[in-house]
Amino acid sequence: MNKREIGSSHEVQAAEFLQARGMTVLMHSFRCRLGEIDLIALDGDTLVFVEVKYRYSDRFGWGEDHVDHKKQATIFRVAQVYLKQFCRDRIPPCRFDVVAIDKEQIVYYPNAFEKS
Repeated sequence: MNKREIGSSHEVQAAEFLQARGMTVLMHSFRCRLGEIDLIALDGDTLVFVEVKYRYSDRFGWGEDHVDHKKQATIFRVAQVYLKQFCRDRIPPCRFDVVAIDKEQIVYYPNAFEKS
């Protein structure tokens, strides 16, 4: 498997994890010229932008360690594009979550960061 296939398989795993917690996954891999958001979901009436990070070892830190300020800024910009395209009439409450898959353990961080 190449890196994209590995990433996609872990995004599916994360989506299943979130669905088991009652969330509705609306979109996988929303891309625009500014970047990508791995998953977009609904948790009740809240629109959730989800970053999925996978690490097979802790040699370079765990997945959640790699959602730095630069990555967060990219996610915010891409989220704005999504909102302009799909939520023109009403902007719902939004949050930013991280699903870290470290080896085979899933660690979920709801509301992991906010726009500063």
